Amino acid sequence: MHTSLLTIFLITINVLITYKGLNDYGFFEKYKFNVGSIKRGEYYRLITGAFLHAGWGHLAANMITLFFFMPVVENFFGPFGALTIYFVSMTGGNLLAYYFHKNHDWYSAVGNSGAVNGILFASILINPGMKIIILPIPIPIPAIIYGIGYLLYTTYGMQRQTGSIGHEAHFGGAAAGMLTSAVFYPGIISAQPLLSMVLALVIGGGFFWTRSKKT
Repeated sequence: MHTSLLTIFLITINVLITYKGLNDYGFFEKYKFNVGSIKRGEYYRLITGAFLHAGWGHLAANMITLFFFMPVVENFFGPFGALTIYFVSMTGGNLLAYYFHKNHDWYSAVGNSGAVNGILFASILINPGMKIIILPIPIPIPAIIYGIGYLLYTTYGMQRQTGSIGHEAHFGGAAAGMLTSAVFYPGIISAQPLLSMVLALVIGGGFFWTRSKKT
């Protein structure tokens, strides 16, 4: 697998901004995703909050996923297409988080999980047989199992509201990644109709279930 300059650039930007945020409380507070601030017109937080992370473990999980799957999307769609899917998924994820919490001015979150999940699910459509190895587990993990497992964890996280991670963004990002891929290349859905249906059911089912549970 060839790691592109685009992947390295995105990882570097995420690392640098997260480093700044974790060492500068004022910076973190100014740029994190916060519903009340967005309502007051600070729309930039829909983007900037995605480059901050709650900690190094949170950052590592997202960057490892991006490292494995971004090159797959870029090789298929090209750099412009891959970057578009990344930012559309990021925005879609944060808009869904805003929808879930539009009446909770206190709600804040960070992380680029929406963008990463968009890339992850786009890559599953491109190469459903892809497998990855994440140490210390020496067994190859099918990408589809990894993706669905991550969303199941997300569902749990949404109900428990663990940390300041934007769990809702996972669903919005995954859906946006699949839809944007279909816009760029409609044949990607018809080539994998059963897989596309399963992924759509997982994302949609998780969305509606969590919607029914939200307070």
